[in-house]
Amino acid sequence: MPNPTRKREVGRGERVLPGVWRLRLPLPFEGVPHVNAWALAAGDGIVLVDCGMHEPGSLGHLERAMAMVNLRLEHVRLVLCTHAHSDHYGQAATIVERTGCELWMHPNHEHLLAAAREPDAALERRIEIGRQSGLPEKTLRHYSEEHRGKGFGVAGIVEPHRALLPGVEVHTDLGTFHVYETPGHAPSHVCLYQEERRLLISGDHLLGRVSIFFDYGYTPDPAGEFLHSLDLVQELDARLCLAGHGRTFTDVQAHIDANRTLVRTRLRRLEEAIAADGSVTAYDAIPRIYGSDVTPEMAHWWLSETLSYLRHLEVAGRVERIDGTPERWAFTG
Repeated sequence: MPNPTRKREVGRGERVLPGVWRLRLPLPFEGVPHVNAWALAAGDGIVLVDCGMHEPGSLGHLERAMAMVNLRLEHVRLVLCTHAHSDHYGQAATIVERTGCELWMHPNHEHLLAAAREPDAALERRIEIGRQSGLPEKTLRHYSEEHRGKGFGVAGIVEPHRALLPGVEVHTDLGTFHVYETPGHAPSHVCLYQEERRLLISGDHLLGRVSIFFDYGYTPDPAGEFLHSLDLVQELDARLCLAGHGRTFTDVQAHIDANRTLVRTRLRRLEEAIAADGSVTAYDAIPRIYGSDVTPEMAHWWLSETLSYLRHLEVAGRVERIDGTPERWAFTG
């Protein structure tokens, strides 16, 4: 959510390793003030991993961050997106147009492109999901007023030139990065791993601080997919993680453990709420899971996560939906 009282950041660049630069780009979201793009040396240019959200002045922030580490937009030879969310993909069309480079991204990206093409239709879908989940009309009206007509943070639609899938190799001066599918946060999510250096580019799968979001409604079981992706990344045994938000970190296993524990804790709280009440709406469950009432700012975030947990329990045969408006959930049998 935009916060007019918070002082906005500006683009900043810093060298993390020889041949690796962190480009910290500002975002207009409460609690998520920036996103990281990563520049990787590759011959006479760079591979740019993620590229920030499009909004007025955003390209200037990217160019400012690059200039701080003696890079220019013209150095970009390839853009990779770890996943199709606007803060990671939003400026891709502009960069591709300016530089003539290719964009590589996972093919399961329709969850973003459909919303970018018709942002108001995507907003109506989110509002209807909220209504079906029991959110009060006052909260839904506030959410609608804040988001309607605001666009989707995407400069333009550019389809990937190559599907970013396992088996694809990304060649850089640091060595070859390999692609690992890590859905959960988003259907299109991938991580990149350089084995000799044990270097992981994690996108939003692992962050500098433990924070979870699931893109609900596009895959059968986002929470289950996320847990499986944690298992996959754990097997890599990474030594250094370059995350989509927050600082780099070396305690990769601790971050994996913390994310896994948080998901399991929230699933347990959800089951306790259903056991206590007999059945719950997603809205009923949120304060029991997070210890706080839903605010307009957190409605979409917490609702997507809660619905993903309910879906995970449904897939496991633990709960079932009770039709109606709002929809309720109860233990099976």
